[in-house]
Amino acid sequence: MSTIFTKIINREIPASIVYEDESHIAFLDISPFTKGHTLIVPKKEYSRFTHMPENEYCELQRVVQKLSKHYREIFNSNIGSVIYGEDVPHVHIHIFPITTDIEVFNFSKTKSYGDGEMEEFKNKLMLK
Repeated sequence: MSTIFTKIINREIPASIVYEDESHIAFLDISPFTKGHTLIVPKKEYSRFTHMPENEYCELQRVVQKLSKHYREIFNSNIGSVIYGEDVPHVHIHIFPITTDIEVFNFSKTKSYGDGEMEEFKNKLMLK
């Protein structure tokens, strides 16, 4: 079954497309964190980025970097990049200008590690 992103790729539903190449498409998010919030999507459907072949994931990140550099010049601000969302089972990366009106992240509700806990997590998560 094709996702809403595949329907955008196939032009079955409209989108504000800002970039497209043979393997990727990028379009403005309809519920943006900030104005300019864009989704970058591979044209091949993968439900999770961990399912993608490494070379395809690297190409996706190349597009993310290319657009982020371009956006940085346009917005004259830092650009955030997040692999976020289970709402659509099709890999997508969000990029967005980091402006004073961004409300997506609430850093006042961060957690802290207990004594020795950070070391435990480091050892647990370390790529070997």
